[in-house]
Amino acid sequence: MREQRPASSEQELARLTALIDAWTSEQVAEDWVVAVERPEADKPLWFVRCRGEEKGVFTVWFMLRQRSLFVETYFMPAPEQEHAAVYEYLLRRNLRLFGAKFSIGNEDAVYLTAEVHNEDVSADELDRLLGTAYMETEQSFRPAMRLGFGSKFQG
Repeated sequence: MREQRPASSEQELARLTALIDAWTSEQVAEDWVVAVERPEADKPLWFVRCRGEEKGVFTVWFMLRQRSLFVETYFMPAPEQEHAAVYEYLLRRNLRLFGAKFSIGNEDAVYLTAEVHNEDVSADELDRLLGTAYMETEQSFRPAMRLGFGSKFQG
């Protein structure tokens, strides 16, 4: 059972928002970061668009909630073939991940997700979360796509 922690106060959410704003503005200096945006200034939502070698471009969403920071990246569409092999591969990858996991979302698409309690959010933790999304996409995208799309995947 997950531990229920108290909701963050308005002041704590404001502090975390400022921290994430500052951290995301620093990320554009990274060679592999294409863009950082906050679609709506009044909502605690950011996206970091990354350039990879295995998957050309992908976006990592950071969503600040009352109790936690949720992180998500769209990994791949629902596999067209070898469903069991794809899901087995990703479940085995989950065993190696720290604080993140592959998940099935809308229309059976695959996402890489993570969630940390607000009290654990720091610049170092944000670096770890973004780094995990980047490295896992780089390491797992091509094998998963080859399994799930076979000859249709040109990579």
